Amino acid sequence: MILPNQLTVLRIILTPVFFVLFITGEPLLVQLSFVVFIIAAITDWYDGWLARKFNYITEWGKFMDPLADKILTSTAFFGFVFVGILDLWMVILIILRDILITGLRSYADYRKVSFTTANSAKWKTFFQMFFLYYLLLIYTARTCKTLFEGNEKLFASLFNPQLIFWLMLAITVFTVYTGITYIISNRFLIKRLFRSEN
Repeated sequence: MILPNQLTVLRIILTPVFFVLFITGEPLLVQLSFVVFIIAAITDWYDGWLARKFNYITEWGKFMDPLADKILTSTAFFGFVFVGILDLWMVILIILRDILITGLRSYADYRKVSFTTANSAKWKTFFQMFFLYYLLLIYTARTCKTLFEGNEKLFASLFNPQLIFWLMLAITVFTVYTGITYIISNRFLIKRLFRSEN
């Protein structure tokens, strides 16, 4: 197995490690979970860089790399549901959208059909990741006494439940919107894809 694919597998392996450490609520383990998440995110960047630079591109990698990303981000979202920060229904909507679109794209690749990806989908990924890093950073920083003590009001403002709710709601709505527009913009290709199967 080539190195980029090994890094993809490593990212998948690190995901449950991150989750278990994160949901303990123990300050040191939560901090360690943040480190694990960052390492997993770095493997995502590095395996993509290796694949492009040395043309290490395989069908397995093309399928598993985005799937590994979805597993990591979905697990992080569920982690925040578990600790009572995010609402489950929003996370479920985001994950259902990603499962549907990832499944369609994978099947289209299998059938050698190219779908159009809108820029809004890239922005969706950016907003999701930015929000996740924001939550992880603030949530982890709260477990560090040297950072938290004396800055309680600042952390209360940054981690305000209403702020988080409305940000997550906006991301959820935008994520669902990108899924709907993706299907609409590719509707004729999707019809042809399944018609040709029959």
